[in-house]
Amino acid sequence: MDAGNIAWVMISTALVLFMTPGLAFFYGGMVRAKNFLAMLMQNYFAIGLLAVLFALVGASLAFGNFGDGGWLGNFDYVGLKNIGMTNDQFGLPIPDILFIVFQMTFAIITPALITGATADRLKFGGYALVIGIWLLVVYAPVAHWAFGGGWLAKMGALDFAGGLVVHVNAGAAALAVLMVIGARKGHGKEHMPPHALPWTMLGTGILWFGWFGFNAGSALAADGIAAQAFINTLLAPAAAMLGWLLIERVKGKSLTTLGAASGAVAGMVAITPCAGFVGSMPAMIVGFAAGTICYLALEIKEKIKLDDALDVVAVHLVGGIFGSLVLGLFADKAINPAVTHPGLFMDGGSLELLKDQAVGTVVVFAFSFVVTYAIARGVSATIGLRVDEETEDIGLDQVLHSETAYNNL
Repeated sequence: MDAGNIAWVMISTALVLFMTPGLAFFYGGMVRAKNFLAMLMQNYFAIGLLAVLFALVGASLAFGNFGDGGWLGNFDYVGLKNIGMTNDQFGLPIPDILFIVFQMTFAIITPALITGATADRLKFGGYALVIGIWLLVVYAPVAHWAFGGGWLAKMGALDFAGGLVVHVNAGAAALAVLMVIGARKGHGKEHMPPHALPWTMLGTGILWFGWFGFNAGSALAADGIAAQAFINTLLAPAAAMLGWLLIERVKGKSLTTLGAASGAVAGMVAITPCAGFVGSMPAMIVGFAAGTICYLALEIKEKIKLDDALDVVAVHLVGGIFGSLVLGLFADKAINPAVTHPGLFMDGGSLELLKDQAVGTVVVFAFSFVVTYAIARGVSATIGLRVDEETEDIGLDQVLHSETAYNNL
């Protein structure tokens, strides 16, 4: 173990944790004022609930049987038993306990992503139960498949920082929950504009800042791969922002701050699985393409009248699928020796990696969607998952939390 590696991953862990408050404000600025605090609460509460659950059980399910090529961990690490300051369990260049806390921050933000799709209508108790169950029965297995040396990793699929584990997983889950709870009251009839886009822009900045830890920290070392992931995390969102804004202009619309923010996040999502596997020019190509593709996905969402309130499906699901698949074109062994099958467009490239990425994407989407749908149905049928119409009219802040974000409202 090296002190520089340890220091970098500790910093990265703090950066990734900071992303969850950033997500809260990114989403919070886009909801109506009467639901602002409810959105903040859902995201901040995720830190409390999911950190504890991950320490108690989730880490063991995700990273037990590390490197076994299987489907699920075990209970060897319940309550973080056997996880200490050495690297005896995982054989990484950092202490085992640091690897677990770094992964804990991923386990926190991934279920929190779902809140953007379900904004303005979730019962708090139902939401808490869904994400708690989801962490253990959906997130932990998928994390084991890709991050814990499970069957996806053994097959040859790559996921540097969470295109499959985080974005496809959470995006499929968000779509499943939407299928259960339905659209907001007045959706398609009433105008529901963002109440405070400056909060959204601030949240975007925090997310981008934290994403350097998300991607470059996933190298688990302060090395050249981390440096490549670092610059890719700047270039891809920058190019994606330009792609999104270009489409806005081509379609004759104004260049919007919301478009700039959404485009940047689309680029962050798409580069996540690729960050430590591709060079700088491919990163810009991936980003620019993601900005345009996610914008078009947003238009499809509107045409089919899917009430994905804050565009989780259009950005995280579509962006995650795109990034995971395009890795099969641009993965470069010269960037990272872990690339055993270079991407189709690279020297010595073939269709092998693209095939593995496609299999991984389809399986993660199907597993997350089906299991999440069952969880949401069960919670909806028992304690309830959606607030009543009166609560929706008054606003979640006052009814659920007895607070208002702005005292003059």
